[in-house]
This record gives sequence, C-alpha cells and structure tokens, in this order.
Amino acid sequence: MKLKPELLLRAYAVGIFPMAESRAESEIHWIDPELRGVLPLDGLYVSKRLRRTLRGRRFEVRADSAFDQVIKGCATPAPDRRDTWINPSIERLYTDLHHMGFAHSVECWRDGELVGGLYGVSLGAAFFGESMFSRERDASKVALVHLVYRLRRGGFLLLDTQFQTPHLSRFGVVEISRDDYRAQLARAIRRQAQFPLEVSDEEVEAFVQSITQTS
Repeated sequence: MKLKPELLLRAYAVGIFPMAESRAESEIHWIDPELRGVLPLDGLYVSKRLRRTLRGRRFEVRADSAFDQVIKGCATPAPDRRDTWINPSIERLYTDLHHMGFAHSVECWRDGELVGGLYGVSLGAAFFGESMFSRERDASKVALVHLVYRLRRGGFLLLDTQFQTPHLSRFGVVEISRDDYRAQLARAIRRQAQFPLEVSDEEVEAFVQSITQTS
C-alpha cells in the first residue's frame, strides 16, 4: 500500500516515525524508540570554533528554497555514511509534506552552490529533525544553529532528533524516556508555532552570543 503524507502526520502526532533499512529497500518500518533524542531549545551548545565560523559568515543560509535538493543530499551516500535510510518512497513522502507546508529545510549556500543543510517536519509547536548533510566543513552545523534560533523565535517547544549520537551530543542533545517524550510531544502539538523563513545573520549571531554568556 502506498503511504500517504496524512498517515505520516498522524504517526508523528503519536511519536512514531518511518525508516527504511537502506536506500534500495522498499519496505518502510515504523520506529518508536524507548529512549528519544531531543535538543532542548534552551540548551544548545556552540563551540568556539563554530562561533568563529558563524561570525565569518562563510555561508549564505536560507530556508525552504531548495527542499528537494536538501533531501536528495541527505539521501546521497557520503564517506562517513555508505548507505541511507531515505528510500525513494520516503523522499516522495517528505517532499509532499513540504508542499503541504509541514516540512522545512535549512540550507547553507556558498558561491551559489548548496553545500549543506537539514530538513524536518513541523507539527504544532514540535519540530522533528530528520537528516542533515554537509559537503563543506561546518555547513550542517551552521544549519543546525540557524534551525534552533528559528524554532525559538517561532514559538516551538520541542526539537526531536530521534536518537542521541556522539555528534549530536556535542550540541546538547539528550536522551529522555518514551513516556517523557510523549508527554512533551502532547504539549507541543496542542500549541501553534510559525517556522520563520526570513532570519538575518545578525539575529543568529546575537542569539549565539546570548547563550554563550549564560552558559
């Protein structure tokens, strides 16, 4: 049976998300981890080197200007990722969600070329981060910092990263129990939030400066 984006939204609303075993695998599995990775929106950590990269404005950061390219970038094998869980069906589903206004991308551009970014699903005041990719050093990290600022400014309550990885832990991602996650999710999807598309570098730099001073 061909999955529809409406079913995907219902799954997210109860804490379930889809994955495929590989790019070539057609079957989609529904995942409901016992421990969930979340990035508290008041708990982002930005390293000194990344702060310098942000201040240097190496990348032009945009939102929702190339969603199709971002998801293709996330689905493309890389030296540190030989395969991907994003099969063509998942790619189609999330692209449909984007056209419906429920999925967003944050992109890093350099000299007119897309060099990194991330995408995820927005439902109420919850944002479900799906995947990221980088073709230049720090591109996906800069996209993540911009994402967190946009979510804070837009009134979001929850940033779900699905799992805690060593890479994500460096930014402040923690693991919480399934019950705790579902309680946070229920609160978040009852609220309304707005994903901001237009954000200036100055706003993000001021945000990073503010969290640096309070950390």
